[in-house]
Order: sequence, then C-alpha cells, then structure tokens
Amino acid sequence: MALIALAADKGSPGVTTAAVALAAVWPRRVLLAETDPAGGDLVYRSAAAHGGPLNPNTGMLSIAATARRGLVPDQLWDHAQPLSGGLEVLVGLGIAEQAAGLAGLWPTLGHAFASLADSPNAPADVIADCGRISGDTPAVELFPHASLVLLISRTEPEALARVRDRAAALAGKLHGGSRGAATLNSPVIGVVLVVDPGNAAKLAGQVNDMLVHAQTGARVVGALADDPAGAEQLAGRRRGRLDKSLLIRSARKVTADVYQQYGAAWAAQAQAAQQQTHAAPPQGHGAGR
Repeated sequence: MALIALAADKGSPGVTTAAVALAAVWPRRVLLAETDPAGGDLVYRSAAAHGGPLNPNTGMLSIAATARRGLVPDQLWDHAQPLSGGLEVLVGLGIAEQAAGLAGLWPTLGHAFASLADSPNAPADVIADCGRISGDTPAVELFPHASLVLLISRTEPEALARVRDRAAALAGKLHGGSRGAATLNSPVIGVVLVVDPGNAAKLAGQVNDMLVHAQTGARVVGALADDPAGAEQLAGRRRGRLDKSLLIRSARKVTADVYQQYGAAWAAQAQAAQQQTHAAPPQGHGAGR
C-alpha cells in the first residue's frame, strides 16, 4: 500500500525508536528498512529471531550489489532478517563510509520499496528510517516514491522551529512550493511529535496551527509518548509488558489515525497504478533509442 519515510531535521528525537514502534503495530505486513546513510542502530540494539545478533552484512549493505543489476521488489526479502519479536528488517549500513556503495541507487531503492505493496507474492508496506536529513543526505531521494514522509520532532521551541522550516523546505522540493494543504500533494508531509502523554492533544493542536499558519504544506498526524522505559523494552533491554507501554499504545493510535486518513487514498492510487500498468502497451518493438 505505501512507503512511509521517517526522518528528523537535527538532533536525536528518536527516529529509530519511532520507526520500530510504528512498524511493530502496523496493521499490514511491513518491512522496516534502516536507510540512514550515517549508519543503522538495530544491529547494536536488537537481537535476531534466533536469539543471537543480527548479521550486519545482510541488509542495506548486501542489497547494494543486487540493486546495481536491477531490483525487483520481492528481492528485498532476500536481504531481510527477523527481529526477536518477528518484525522483518533491512539492517542499515555499519558506518557512513559504506553509503558510497549506494551512490546513485537511492531512486531504485525508493521505487522498489514503494512497489513492494503491489507484489503478487509477498506484498508489504515499507517503513524507512532515514535518520537526520539536514544537509545533502541522499536519503531524501527516497521521498518522491513515498506516500507519506513523517518528520519526528520533540517539542522544545528550537525543535519545533526546525521542523516547521524543514517541512516548508521539503514542500518546496517535493511539491514545487508550500501550499498549506498537505492532503492535496503527494507525498503527504506529516509531523509526529514525541511528547509527554498528558499534554499530547494540546501540543499537537498548537503545533498543527503553527504549521498551517506558516503554510508549510505539513500537518501533525499524531504524537508518540516520550516513554524511555517503553523504548528500553522495545529494544529488548528491559523486561515488561511492551504492549501495555505508553510508547506502543500511542504508536497504535498514530497508525490507526494514519490509516483512517490516508489508507483509502493509498489503496485507490495503488489500484490505479496497477490498471495503468496492465493497460500499457508492450515495450521493445519499434522503440527508439
């Protein structure tokens, strides 16, 4: 159905934690992709399904060689590993220098991620953890293929100012300008706040008003609980009922709201794309070069 790209402007607001939390409660089969060019974190913080460590060489690093020969969406599963809870993940790069191996391949990856939902064999949505996107990070080349770009932000004044400006800049890059009506443009640009649960609704409303007033083309789509204990449980470093944590409960609400707002539109777009593909004439004979 969709490629969902998560990113932050600056600092460490918890993009990886947000990506794992949302993927863990996603209502369809999902593949979590660590696409941060600076390197991934899951190989250091999470265990594989067999109880041992994740293989750092199977994931974004191994997919680079495959993608240079062309990438069919179903091939993504050849590079995925299951986490201890069953979530399937493309492990990120080990160090930033390895990103050179993906040079020129980001649009190819974006297309494969977006097309995985239409696979006749193993369809799934993709949640991509793109890390920080300030500067000239190549991960933004995934965004034109996404259905939804989520900027993760904490609620300090400087963080909100940065996410406002970053949303406006992305709208200019992806939509040709910030028109103040995110739902009319694709990909949708959304903001997810990491907040104290007791103040989530009020803050979300205030930040949404700020984004609309500034004509950023973005809107607040939800709030994740600032829950360090839940984040530790999610990473397997703390025992407890993860499903009862404030983090997971808030992640369930965000995913439910996202699907309620955009799920039908994404399904319609996918159906239209399939019909267009089937109606397209065969290529090859008589094609000019």
